[in-house]
Amino acid sequence: MAEGFVSRLKASLTKTRQRFLSQLEDIVVFHKKISPEFYDELEEILIASDVGYKTTSLLLDKLKERVKEEKTDETNEVKEYLREIIEEILSIPSPDIIHEGIPMALLVVGVNGVGKTTSIAKLAEYYRSKDKSCLLVAGDTFRAAAIEQLSVWSKRLGVDLIHHQEGADPGAVAFDGITAANARQVDVVMFDTAGRLHTKVNLMSELKKVHRVITQNLGERKLVNILVLDATTGQNALSQARTFDEAIGIDGIILTKLDGTAKGGIVLAIAVEFGFPILWLGVGENSEDLRLFDPGEFVKALFD
Repeated sequence: MAEGFVSRLKASLTKTRQRFLSQLEDIVVFHKKISPEFYDELEEILIASDVGYKTTSLLLDKLKERVKEEKTDETNEVKEYLREIIEEILSIPSPDIIHEGIPMALLVVGVNGVGKTTSIAKLAEYYRSKDKSCLLVAGDTFRAAAIEQLSVWSKRLGVDLIHHQEGADPGAVAFDGITAANARQVDVVMFDTAGRLHTKVNLMSELKKVHRVITQNLGERKLVNILVLDATTGQNALSQARTFDEAIGIDGIILTKLDGTAKGGIVLAIAVEFGFPILWLGVGENSEDLRLFDPGEFVKALFD
């Protein structure tokens, strides 16, 4: 991960760091010694950072276990322990997202406004930089603007686009997309989908249909289901993750808009609640601002 991105990641985590780290340092200075009161205050800080109750409980349990192992009562040791624990939690094995010699299909889903279509374009640019041939499929047929947006990106990147007219059957677009990708022997085909509200049962059924069409026509291709989440939504992202996972099964997460929130703790909550790996982090609008997630770099940016 380039140093320039690490700097942007640190900047993007400023609000989260202020909410979490500055308060942690305050209670470390105030208490000096680890006590039940210290743990109570730490619990409040973690919950306020959008880590969530389940994740907070796990962190505190692991921290208490570590404190017991080290036989220490010094609060100034806690920061380093938490750093190591958080990195361990975030180190979830990821699906291979670059297969040498194995073609891939990326089904990208998420609700309106999370940056799904833009993320697909950035992924295409990434794979192109790795000398992989790409094909984009405009499966959000409910919005003409989504088709147009992906069309603009495809021309800019020099990548082919499969699309139908607004209002077309998304399943038919998915079929044409996967068929074209296989016929052209494209390395990576990426499917955009409607920004369907996760509370709309009929729209989730439509997504299941798209997933089924792709799955039935994969051939030798590997399918990876990627959910795009907006970090600014905090705990609401968890309900989205749950619903999309129930519909198609999620393999990994793209977390966008990390630069605009104090709710960076949602990264931990996603890992603990679902065991989903964070595949990519978005910390800005530029193509270089969507980068592969590295737990060590994330923790460094959060704590340093």
